[in-house]
Amino acid sequence: MMETLALYIHWPFCAAKCPYCDFNSHVRDRVDQAAFAAALRQELAYEAARANVAGRRRLASIFFGGGTPSLMAPSTAAALIADAQLLFDPEPDLEITLEANPTSVELQKLRDFRAAGVNRVSLGVQALDPAALAFLGRKHDAAEAITALEHARATFPRVSFDLIYARPGQAEAAWRAELRQALSLAADHLSLYQLTIEPGTQFATLFGRGVFTLPEGDEAARLYTATAEEAARFGLLPYEISNYAQPGAESRHNLAYWRYGDYLGIGAGAHQRLTQPDGTLLAARRHRAPEEWLARVQRDGHAVVEEEALSPRDRAREALLMGLRLHEGVDPARIARRSGLPFESCVDMAALAHLEAENLLAWRPNGHLAATPDGLLRLDALLPLLVN
Repeated sequence: MMETLALYIHWPFCAAKCPYCDFNSHVRDRVDQAAFAAALRQELAYEAARANVAGRRRLASIFFGGGTPSLMAPSTAAALIADAQLLFDPEPDLEITLEANPTSVELQKLRDFRAAGVNRVSLGVQALDPAALAFLGRKHDAAEAITALEHARATFPRVSFDLIYARPGQAEAAWRAELRQALSLAADHLSLYQLTIEPGTQFATLFGRGVFTLPEGDEAARLYTATAEEAARFGLLPYEISNYAQPGAESRHNLAYWRYGDYLGIGAGAHQRLTQPDGTLLAARRHRAPEEWLARVQRDGHAVVEEEALSPRDRAREALLMGLRLHEGVDPARIARRSGLPFESCVDMAALAHLEAENLLAWRPNGHLAATPDGLLRLDALLPLLVN
């Protein structure tokens, strides 16, 4: 109960739906900013009362995600940040991140979000190649992305950006050049995502029709390896399967997820994990549809539609699935504390021995179990073998 808390706030609206995106994002001609701001504040107060039932929780991070939260009014962010700092005990180095797209961010608005209290920005650049940006359905061009990176670096003490790799026909040499250009501009943090086909997206339809193909297997692995090499040139080291950072610049908010800490999720479709005074871990999810979420919050003070106490085995499974994404690996003692089960009962020990022999998993000197570089490339395949 005394561990720090992370707070996620979801803004579900975007200017356009990207063809690869399966996030809870929605396009609307008009958004009642005042109504959604009031509802977010109301739901935050509701969850804070539940989180603080045994004493005020310490708050380590706030993350505005989406959707495109830079489309919200900066005054909404300011109000939510102020509320959170009153409702919880903020850590002295409270990390406050805002996701933004280059098309929705201009200099004055960046400054307004900085004045609102945001101290870390994450830009959805996705590519600097014009053809790739068009293929990905992005509404900005490379020049806008570069301008946004430069403005972000001048405005915020911490800057991250996202890139998507393993795109159709992507050559390793071109990918290296694109990475070098981006990393030379700004950022102490990089999130890199392999393009995958998610069910229900426009890309799923096009891919199913054979309109395009994606790099796979060894070809995708070479692009992944090239990324780590180029990031290292700029002092960014891998700390999670898709994330690189300068030492000390890791995303503290996302580390809360991967280390299986407590977090609150406010807004349409948001999830959360919250430890109760009796040690029970409650998992909750909110209604996904923005208008229905709004109506429920206005009526009930919250829009929780699912809530359950996770079993010890479910807690162990989630902690392992998240923690093995980290280069630091998982601490068996922490798994046992969070689940209430001995580590040996949470994993298939015979499978673990086999994966160690295949050099896919290894024990760190500090006693953590971690995926090797080869294991990280095959993580999705090995986890079902390992976890009971």
